[in-house]
Amino acid sequence: MADRGSYNQQVIAEFRARGGVLTGALADARVLLLHHVGAQSGLERVSPLVWWPAGENGVAVLASNYGAPQHPAWYYNVLSNPTTIAEILTETWRVHARVALADERRLLLGHIMDATPSAVSAVRNTEREIPVVVLDLLGRISTRPTLESSSKRA
Repeated sequence: MADRGSYNQQVIAEFRARGGVLTGALADARVLLLHHVGAQSGLERVSPLVWWPAGENGVAVLASNYGAPQHPAWYYNVLSNPTTIAEILTETWRVHARVALADERRLLLGHIMDATPSAVSAVRNTEREIPVVVLDLLGRISTRPTLESSSKRA
């Protein structure tokens, strides 16, 4: 992808405008917006990531970086600043990011790969072990209106 930053900005704008429901290539994916603070820069950033359920109070994301040989920047950022914010559908949550340990990783990765063919490709296209990051939900911060509820008020 030539300009991933521009693409991510489009995904973020659509996510927020449509209550977390995306169209196009991501129409069938569960996407969240992960806020993270640069480990070196100290700047806040937002990354759209595909997520999967991880127990009753968490979601999992893959630090796949599209199968690249290095981990994505957001991964290092949440290692340095693990308590952060995630936008999931119409809700904003305070979350704590942690890397899944071996047994939990194996279980989650099995579910992820069974459900998502593109995850299989990302895992097989790199020699590094792709971390599974669990975002434990600490508490809901806010809820945004959906397109349906906004149009009913108009």
